[in-house]
Amino acid sequence: MPVLNRIAEFADDLTRWRRHLHQHPELGFDCYQTAAFVAERLRDLGVDEIHDGIGQSGIVGIIEGQGPGPTIGLRADMDALPMDEATGLDYASTVPGRMHACGHDGHTTMLLGAARYLAETRNFAGRVALIFQPAEENGGGGEAMVRDGMMDRFGIDRVFAMHNSPGLPVGQMSTTPGPIMAAVDTFEIHVQGRGGHAAMPHLTADPIVAALAVVNAVQTISSRNHYALDDLVLSVTQIHAGSADNIVPDTAWICGTVRTFEPHVREMVRRRMAQICDGQGAAYDVTIRLDYIEGYPATVNDPGQAAFAATVAREIVGDAHVSADAGREMGAEDFSYMLNTRPGCYLFIGQGNTAGVHHPAYDFNDAILPIGSSFFARLVERGQPVTR
Repeated sequence: MPVLNRIAEFADDLTRWRRHLHQHPELGFDCYQTAAFVAERLRDLGVDEIHDGIGQSGIVGIIEGQGPGPTIGLRADMDALPMDEATGLDYASTVPGRMHACGHDGHTTMLLGAARYLAETRNFAGRVALIFQPAEENGGGGEAMVRDGMMDRFGIDRVFAMHNSPGLPVGQMSTTPGPIMAAVDTFEIHVQGRGGHAAMPHLTADPIVAALAVVNAVQTISSRNHYALDDLVLSVTQIHAGSADNIVPDTAWICGTVRTFEPHVREMVRRRMAQICDGQGAAYDVTIRLDYIEGYPATVNDPGQAAFAATVAREIVGDAHVSADAGREMGAEDFSYMLNTRPGCYLFIGQGNTAGVHHPAYDFNDAILPIGSSFFARLVERGQPVTR
């Protein structure tokens, strides 16, 4: 089955909604205007219940089906990124320093499209919980909504989400059973030395030399301390120290990211980094403090729900355009918090050869809006059929 005919009929509305959201990006948990827009659309569409203020600015809409049954959750993220847009589009961001550079405006619109169809047809049993989430990019809005009791409050039994994928052909859909996105941690390493004149380094305890030694040593964690088939990325992304060519500074600062899938790998990295910092501090006569900040956990699909989602995707885009075992990637996603509480699946939908996400020239491809909406809607109809 291709795109649902009724959804194709209001594709122009979807494009208009998406471009409105694109012009008015909001950051983190401060998604109140976006949430108000979503709530207004849901009221217009005849959604039965609209609950706001969940996870600070999150929205949950409830659509009742025909007769008793479970509740399926469909999630879209609403927040943008703190960057300037460089598309030159007539609907480009109107807010300096903010841009929908990851396509969350499109994700929100696809879920609104599914809501419109489902509220009209109600060809399903049980209920649908439409989850519009803030702060996916930074802050963990998914965790905040779960902590607010969303899953139990609305009786959500399973949950699904989708993300656009530049470089993947338009309409191509992919997922995988088990882990699909990595856990993400941040580390900061503070080196306290003893500064002085660069012509008299023997009177100093040089934090730069110690910092470089730490950077070199932590690279051996992935090459020598972990099993090669347990995916791991450890990247040092910042080093800051010094102010002039003739001064040995007092301090140096290192920052980076760690991406893992398995808890034991995550713990091993943290332990080895601490040991390296202690050892290099002693070796270079400086004090080194490690701040290791755990971020989003790994996003892990339930195998049964991933298989179900792939089956539904084949109905919408055809067998040749669905990859049900696409493997995993090292990016991170706070939908993981929802999957930690309920079985479900996270998928990718191709949007063609466009600029990549988080790039100033990125723009969501409106051509895939009806595809995503149709997928969400058919998930509900296939997952919760009406018994007659």
